[in-house]
Amino acid sequence: MDRFRVEVISQTPNPQQVIYAALHQDYTENFVFDDRDSWPCDAECGEIIVKRLLAGDRGHYGPLEHPQIIFNCGYFPHSVMQQARTHRVGVSFDVQSLRYTGNQFLDAAVGKKDIEDIFYLRPVDYYTDREGKKYYYSPEQRQKDLEWCLEAAKRYKIDFDSGMSEEHARGKLPFDYRQHFVVSFNLRSFLHFSDLRNKKNAQLEIQKLCEMMWPHFENWAPDIAKWYTTTRLGKARLAP
Repeated sequence: MDRFRVEVISQTPNPQQVIYAALHQDYTENFVFDDRDSWPCDAECGEIIVKRLLAGDRGHYGPLEHPQIIFNCGYFPHSVMQQARTHRVGVSFDVQSLRYTGNQFLDAAVGKKDIEDIFYLRPVDYYTDREGKKYYYSPEQRQKDLEWCLEAAKRYKIDFDSGMSEEHARGKLPFDYRQHFVVSFNLRSFLHFSDLRNKKNAQLEIQKLCEMMWPHFENWAPDIAKWYTTTRLGKARLAP
């Protein structure tokens, strides 16, 4: 997991002010843009949002859909992407395609790239399955799995060199090859995604994705993040 990366590409400036403008427009006769100089600061807007929209489970999440944050996420296993796109999350993904980016497997096959930059294996540790059964993923077992990944890359190269297309050859690769992706959330959909995936029974790797995105969100919309942390985080309360 030490290779995982999450960076912010873009985010709406002053997101709490944007939400304030939206909720204020719901109730005022004025054209809110004309009153922009009198809007509260972003922090004061955060307090208003929590009080008027979020506290007491009011459920008025529509204004939260206006601000947007866009992440570039890297080196996560394919299983994270599969889980991230499951359920109605209301986000947009652009994902590295193994139909067009197969050179990495060719490089790994001949030692130009570290096999662990291409395939993901969990660290050596004690784990628990979905039924609560504990098991140990040993150094010896992990080393054998790394060797299997390398053999798969070599098999990919043989197939590719013989003329097989990338989309055909990739079908023989280990499932958890690493993928980079760009994902955009509006503020509400980010909270919904956190409800789904930032909880203890979620897949470990997608929990890590959420953990790595969270500080960026916390810095971006601090008052909403604080409310969410105290009322919803880790409780799997689906879904705003």
